[in-house]
Amino acid sequence: MTTERIGPPLTAGERETLRAFLDYHRATLAMKCDGLGDEELRRRSMPPSTLTLLGLVRHMAEVERAWFRRVINGEDIPLVWSDEGDFQVAYDASTSTRAEAFDAWQAEVEHSRRIEREAESLDVTGYQKSWGEKVSLRLVMLHLIHEYARHNGHADFLREGVDGTVGA
Repeated sequence: MTTERIGPPLTAGERETLRAFLDYHRATLAMKCDGLGDEELRRRSMPPSTLTLLGLVRHMAEVERAWFRRVINGEDIPLVWSDEGDFQVAYDASTSTRAEAFDAWQAEVEHSRRIEREAESLDVTGYQKSWGEKVSLRLVMLHLIHEYARHNGHADFLREGVDGTVGA
């Protein structure tokens, strides 16, 4: 599988730009996993870290679900891998498969895209329980861009450790 990654527009409105940057970072994570099987995706970076590419994909499924479905859409649903709300559980991909993790992640991305498309504006708000505050869709999109960018940096190092592949 080869992931197509489209760069964000150089001139566009705020919403289109945010949407494009978020999709760019989503595609970057998928690209870092291209061509790898379950064992390679579960390979740990270095002791004592248990971080893996598959764990990052699972974590980002939780992040998408939490911010778009639970916060912005107000859905009362558990996390994908933890009924107790423990985001750390997603990082343990020791028994997970590529299909399981990517299916869950892609399903959450599609929910997120639908919620964003259906929102009247970036000023739509949801309630972030742990902060005890309302947050805008704009903040959520920026937060996810930040979250993906940070974890894509981790994915760069993880991929290099698996097979030496480096680059964009």
